[in-house]
Amino acid sequence: MSKRIGPKDSELIAQYRNGSDAAFDLLVDRYQSKMFTTIFLIVKDQKVAEDLLQDVFVKVVKTLNSDKYNEEGKFQPWVMRIAHNLAIDYFRKAKRYPTILMEDGSNIFNSLRFAEENQEDRQVREENIELVKRLIEELPEAQKQVLVMRHYLDMSFQEIADQTGVSINTALGRMRYALIHLRKKMKQLNFAYDKTIYPK
Repeated sequence: MSKRIGPKDSELIAQYRNGSDAAFDLLVDRYQSKMFTTIFLIVKDQKVAEDLLQDVFVKVVKTLNSDKYNEEGKFQPWVMRIAHNLAIDYFRKAKRYPTILMEDGSNIFNSLRFAEENQEDRQVREENIELVKRLIEELPEAQKQVLVMRHYLDMSFQEIADQTGVSINTALGRMRYALIHLRKKMKQLNFAYDKTIYPK
């Protein structure tokens, strides 16, 4: 295992916060390749990955320039998490109608018959979509991550396991609990999801 050459991340951060742009450039050089790969594996589009990488740096700069950053020697996992989350957020916004199947095989969203919809139907559907997104946001982080990667990003459980560093069984278990929690939340809200499996 090779030792990193050069100053520690914490030293570079301290130098940057004291006005050294060169220190930040070193941090960028150290991690941008790994961050780009992480983003690209999720979005599978070079231009989008490049744009999101810039967004990561903007977020990092803002946080480092504020009092919100807490240095505990964990800069690398922190920036990698930002990269990962931004990539997932991109897809969650871009793909509005994922096919989320519950444990019984029923679709969480109503059939999207755009041509037959009137204004009221469309409003109800939009409200349901926003409600489901909010319920997904409330899931425990690990469960939310697997659900989004599976249903919004169309990733296989092997890809999810590789990307999140867990076994396939763990990924499957997290998905199962995510759906159980989602169903429980919807039941509490009397949310009637579609009981038919609709073809993609």
